[in-house]
Amino acid sequence: MTAGLQGSFPEQIMKVPTLQIIDLIGNEELQGSLPEFPDGGALRSLFLARTRFLGSLPESIGNLKMLSRVDLSNCNFTGPIPKSMASLKELVYVDMSKNKLNGSVPVLSMAKNLTDINLSYNELTGQINSTHWKSLTKLVNLNLGNNKLNGSVPSSLFYLPSLKQLLLSNNQLSGQLLEFANISSSSLDTLDLSSNNLEGPVPRSIFLLQQLKILSLSSNNFGGSFPLNSVQQLKNLSTLDLSYNSLLISYNNTDSFRSSFPNITTLKLASGELRTFPNFLRDQSRLRYLDLSQNQIHGEIPNWIWKLNSISQLNLSCNSLVSFEGPFLNLTSNLSVLDLHSNQLQGHIPIFPPLATYLDYSRNNFSSTMPDDIGGFLNYTIFLSLSSNNLDGSIPASICKAAYLQVLDLSNNSFSGFIPPCLIAMTEIVVLNLRRNELAGSIPDGFPGHCSLKTLDINGNHLKGQFPKSLANCTVLEVLNIGSNQIMDTFPCLLKSISTLRVLVLRSNRFYGQIGCPNTTGTWKMLQIVDIAHNNFSGEIPGRCLTTWKAMMGDEDDAQSKINHLQFRVLQFSDLNYQDAITVTTKGIEMELVKILTVFTSIDISCNNFNGWIPAQVGQLKALYALNLSNNALTGPIPPSLGNLTQLESLDLSNNSLSGTIPPELTVLTFLSFLNLSDNNLSGRIPSGNQFQTFSPESFEDNKGLCGAPLLVNCSNTSNATDAASNVESGFDWQSIYTGLGFGVGAAVMVILLMMWAEGRNWTDNSIDKILLVILPMMGYSYKPRHEWDNDWDEEFEEDSKFFTEGYDQDEFESVDKEFQGPFCVFCSKLDTSRKSAIHNPNCTCHFSPPMSSTSSSSSSFSS
Repeated sequence: MTAGLQGSFPEQIMKVPTLQIIDLIGNEELQGSLPEFPDGGALRSLFLARTRFLGSLPESIGNLKMLSRVDLSNCNFTGPIPKSMASLKELVYVDMSKNKLNGSVPVLSMAKNLTDINLSYNELTGQINSTHWKSLTKLVNLNLGNNKLNGSVPSSLFYLPSLKQLLLSNNQLSGQLLEFANISSSSLDTLDLSSNNLEGPVPRSIFLLQQLKILSLSSNNFGGSFPLNSVQQLKNLSTLDLSYNSLLISYNNTDSFRSSFPNITTLKLASGELRTFPNFLRDQSRLRYLDLSQNQIHGEIPNWIWKLNSISQLNLSCNSLVSFEGPFLNLTSNLSVLDLHSNQLQGHIPIFPPLATYLDYSRNNFSSTMPDDIGGFLNYTIFLSLSSNNLDGSIPASICKAAYLQVLDLSNNSFSGFIPPCLIAMTEIVVLNLRRNELAGSIPDGFPGHCSLKTLDINGNHLKGQFPKSLANCTVLEVLNIGSNQIMDTFPCLLKSISTLRVLVLRSNRFYGQIGCPNTTGTWKMLQIVDIAHNNFSGEIPGRCLTTWKAMMGDEDDAQSKINHLQFRVLQFSDLNYQDAITVTTKGIEMELVKILTVFTSIDISCNNFNGWIPAQVGQLKALYALNLSNNALTGPIPPSLGNLTQLESLDLSNNSLSGTIPPELTVLTFLSFLNLSDNNLSGRIPSGNQFQTFSPESFEDNKGLCGAPLLVNCSNTSNATDAASNVESGFDWQSIYTGLGFGVGAAVMVILLMMWAEGRNWTDNSIDKILLVILPMMGYSYKPRHEWDNDWDEEFEEDSKFFTEGYDQDEFESVDKEFQGPFCVFCSKLDTSRKSAIHNPNCTCHFSPPMSSTSSSSSSFSS
């Protein structure tokens, strides 16, 4: 029983040989673990539910031969359930639910008096053996739901004579549910097989379970026709859930069927291909929950549905309804949840049930203004969504009278005017979504001191002014989207104190200045989406700031990477949630994330004025999915640390001034499906490996120094500079050395011949002419022999001399040593390292030398 115990429970107490009962239930601050139990213990009852006991269950639990009742639910036990429990013959009650136990379902067939087994909400795997249950003739309740069990549902379970509850939901069970016979005397009153992979027709023998009260087969792959008329055999049925299968729900709507259908409280027929409202429903006086969503019902909503005395939850969403049957007179509806979203309803919004807590009228064609006195109809409303309609006019201030309002979604309409200041000042509101309207003015700077906001979305309006400073009061804020407005301010460093922030969108505003916040404290350890594109931010990207974004640094083993969505549970103990949505630009396209996975991470700072190098710290954000730094003024090389971003799917560095080579480390990014490095100053060979060369040429275009696939530029033309650079980095430029040595030897021979033998000079000149006349045209050059030079020399020299001497003092020019004037050629050809072909640039030409003084005579006129 609850006693408020804290600390660690002594293990030795559990080993006392005469101890028969241990009851620590409800001591939520009490820690401990199970010891190794000695033989011969007298323990009969072990109750540790709702404590902090943890660790594995010891195999020695099988020594407790007298153990009859075990409740270890809502603890932190891990590991498999000990096989030694199969020897415990006195077991009557076993509850190990809501732990982290794994392995297979234990065999407890020796416990002939066992009545209750609850192993739900664990991580059990394997199949449900059909032979282990036959001897459990006194078993009343079996709950194996919310595990990872596979295989088929054993028919033997339906023949247990005392079984009343069979709960196998939320597993991975598959195959067909076989027909079973001779079970008319079955005691089964609850059958829950929902959220599995069961297929085939629903067995007709289910209608023989005369005691059945709850039948839930939803979220499977059952197919074929389900005759609702057969349900009238189940006289005790109170809940029927057939939703989200491939069933064709059929019925004959006769008077006898209407009168004989069980008087149920819950009917869920979502996704059942219904085309009309079943008329038998108007006679259901006890009906509280009705779900006819995702069918093909068209036309009008009948007036009688509002007059059902007991109905409290009604879901007609995702149909083709266009109007309401009126007039709305003498309504007795006690509706608390009304969901009409995703229909084609038109005109004014005609009905606001006075007791409603949840109202969803989104994604319809309602066209009107909001009633000025709307707040008077929302006395108990917690959730109100009018998004994606054609509503206009201003947002009435009376809406602030809804004192319990937590979620208000008016997005995707045509509301104009100002944001009511009282709306910002509401202390209970958790989600405020005014996205994509025509609201003007500024964001009211009146967020309360006890602000409860988790989501503020005002994207896509005409808001101006400065960023509201009081938003710092919203210390639990998770999603902030003020993109596509005209807000002009510096980076909102005041948000650094909000450690819960997950999504920050400032896109397409007029923010300016640097984004570093040196004088503020706090970190965004949960930040996963950053979009500040299309602003006027400048300066360098602060690398040290990036290292505080812990959610982007996680890996698959981190708890943060569990697949989940950003959402807010609207009503406690219900499955009604508000899903945050956001528009992101990734892989070159704009897309809307209707559900924001907590593992989705992206950074978009494109279209600003950032300069400097890309910080190497970006490589620490190894959980990043999308990175867009395009359209800035970034310089320097691409950091090789980007190769650490193993989850990256989209990388855009285009339209910057990045230089150097593409790091080969990028080829390890095997998830990369979009790459844009165009419009930079990158050079060298495009690295190969994995899927890197499957990208289109557009990913690399407008980088004059890049070569290799997928570009059509042959690396034989452009790799010289890269090869030379790599040689210099290694200490020696061997190719230049070989080339220089060859020129030196050749020049020495020619000089000796020219100096010592005049005929040798003539022979040398003629030989060189013949060689060059053959070779140079093959290489794309034109060449004239020496005897033709004189005809062109005077004219060309006069023109070039005039060009080069402009700007020089005449006296200074006359003093130049004329021996060093004349034409020079830039040698752009050399042999490659394999000595198989000449690497040359056909655009290279001969030029005339500018004046050179004798003091510079040691400098070379040749460059390779």
